[in-house]
Amino acid sequence: MKPSPRPSVQKLAPYVPGRPIEEVEREYGITGAVKLASNENPLGPSPKGLAAAVAAAADVHLYPDGSGTLLRRALSARHDIPADQVVLGSGSCELIDICVRAFVDPGEEVVVPAGIFRMFPVAVGRAGGTFVEVPTGPGYRPDVHAMTRRVGPATKIVAIANPNNPTGAYSTKADLDQLFAALPGHVVVVVDEAYFEFACETPDYPDALDYVRAGRNVVVLRTFSKIYGLAGLRVGYAFASPEIAAAMNKVREPFNTTGIGQAAALAALDDAGHRERTKALVRQERPFLAAELARRGAVVNPSLGNFLLVELPIPFGPLEPEFARRGVILRPMGGWGFPLAFRVSVGTHAENLRFLQAFDELLAAGRLGLPAGAVSAAAG
Repeated sequence: MKPSPRPSVQKLAPYVPGRPIEEVEREYGITGAVKLASNENPLGPSPKGLAAAVAAAADVHLYPDGSGTLLRRALSARHDIPADQVVLGSGSCELIDICVRAFVDPGEEVVVPAGIFRMFPVAVGRAGGTFVEVPTGPGYRPDVHAMTRRVGPATKIVAIANPNNPTGAYSTKADLDQLFAALPGHVVVVVDEAYFEFACETPDYPDALDYVRAGRNVVVLRTFSKIYGLAGLRVGYAFASPEIAAAMNKVREPFNTTGIGQAAALAALDDAGHRERTKALVRQERPFLAAELARRGAVVNPSLGNFLLVELPIPFGPLEPEFARRGVILRPMGGWGFPLAFRVSVGTHAENLRFLQAFDELLAAGRLGLPAGAVSAAAG
């Protein structure tokens, strides 16, 4: 006899992160690989955050502040929401898990648009809940009418990632207004805004914190991983009603963010220069990448994030090693429900050119399922 995990765990498909640079370089005997797989900040960490992290390392013999008091106060002041409505987590991933564990019992439902960030099904599976994906509309845009029709007595959470990873699609303010107006009072809405800073200048893109301030049953997730470049320190934060925040705090681990992470996040919050440089890079390089890939015949989905979902005529999975051995790490999307697609993060201009060079080599070799003439068209 051997121990048997819970049935819900046996059925669980684990989250698979992007491959590390060191692993790829060792496997293929190369150097200087670029990682465009995990939507990381191509400019690196916030300099102010990095300096604060180095200084905080002197105190790692002490337990961190389990409540993250200073960081929560700073986030409260920045966003005009009381500090007791701010919950810290080890990245947005843990906050998704905390929220699901706080509200979903085995058999209860979480309703989402198809193709949502893959930590949602992982978290629901861990809790033994029922994960319900609702087909999206054109351009992978969440269909809020279809989602609300699917909600029933067993539904505890409705979740939307805005903009969504990996599709880049987003819900408008009108969409979210309709969603909140149609949902019954027992449902918690989770809005994952990990890429908020890249999207917030789009005119009809909503700031979900307005629903928190209005007293709605909502959890809004944000992170220091993307715009601030602190992915390795794992600091995410959530805004919610006092009752929802209190429930989440009952579930979370007591020291779930480190002292180094809290110090770095607190300093990075005031690093406007790094934040604006990152936004400017993405504003410039995202359309450049999209246009160049479209010229080569690929289907490029519009995105408000720092990434693009790119579709080919053939499955991308077998092509991932071909890019890797050319020193470019991309993210296959088969496990996310898009077998013909890959996700490419927006890098520096040099990194993006490196990716396009690898793309062109495989395009010229007839490996991408695209017309051979696309090579010369792109060169022109």
